[in-house]
Amino acid sequence: MTAALLLGEAETGRSDADWGRRAIEAIQNDQRRSADTHLLRLNAPGLAGLDVYLKDESTHPTGSLKHRLARSLFLYGLCNGRIRHDTPIVEASSGSTAISEAYFARLLGLPFHAVMSASTSPEKIREIERQGGRCHLVADGKGIYAAAEALARDLGGVYMDQFTHAERATDWRGNNNIAESIFEQMSREPHPVPAWIVMSAGTGGTTATLGRYIRYRRYATRLCGADPEHSAFFESYATGDRSVTCALPSRIEGIGRPRVEPSFLPQVIDHMMRVPDAQALAAMRVLSRRLGRRVGGSTGTNFLALCVLADRMKAAGEAGSLVTLICDSGERYGQTYYDDGWITAQGFDLAPHEATLDAFLDGNSGRLAPA
Repeated sequence: MTAALLLGEAETGRSDADWGRRAIEAIQNDQRRSADTHLLRLNAPGLAGLDVYLKDESTHPTGSLKHRLARSLFLYGLCNGRIRHDTPIVEASSGSTAISEAYFARLLGLPFHAVMSASTSPEKIREIERQGGRCHLVADGKGIYAAAEALARDLGGVYMDQFTHAERATDWRGNNNIAESIFEQMSREPHPVPAWIVMSAGTGGTTATLGRYIRYRRYATRLCGADPEHSAFFESYATGDRSVTCALPSRIEGIGRPRVEPSFLPQVIDHMMRVPDAQALAAMRVLSRRLGRRVGGSTGTNFLALCVLADRMKAAGEAGSLVTLICDSGERYGQTYYDDGWITAQGFDLAPHEATLDAFLDGNSGRLAPA
């Protein structure tokens, strides 16, 4: 007798596959409707021979750099079959990523839940809710990871986990990522290859994309990471120890983490600075006045680190360009960073730092910092 051939077969539901294709198309169409962000050149009389540029990520539809990340995370989840037509989406966030993910979840008709620290700015919470999301606030910011995982399990949903997937969801070789966009926009400037690009880390995904792209395209540009006071990233970079933690929460929303996130890749960063929070917020206010509109605290952190590098280049007689990012708008921080009462309650005195930086940018002082 001939043995029967027994085949085991299974198939993903065709309706889910069809929905997935339509969902990817919807995200791609949304991207085509969105123009690239501006690259602004800053007028700074005190930096003769040095050109400073700011990539303005606040002009995305959801108002921050995290719009790029959220789009990539949704495409990653869809193409890996994790997101289906009825999947609740859950994210742990300091706010900006959650705003952007809420936007894409609404675009696809999916429920969205953000797990955030209770200290998140009220403006961000309102914006998530305006996008149709639901906010779950956790008293201890270090607990957002476990709370998001548990909520996703309870809902039968997907925990997007930006802190793990940020560095792998983005095509770092190009495809209009932020690094490719910066170098394309710089291509006809007097110094088209920047001496430095400065970027702070939240997930670490953007520094990973920038550092990888610089190496892939063989540019001489160096990448500087900027970290706030209360964050594990700087110490990990300096010591090589990925197990370090920080007991205090970052006061600069969107950047700095209590642990070293999986997406943080120190080996693609050439130099790193720890920027005092008071100086970062002073730099935020100085830059806001010079641009004529408000920027956020992470942008102030970036800008202060860029100015220190520019000071060193100027002292060495070097010419060239430096680029950093406007991560989001300062309108999200009206009740914190732009509230003098909040600033005083934190024990900050910004005035001396603002005066020092203004004098440096106007060419009315010597070195910004000791050599």
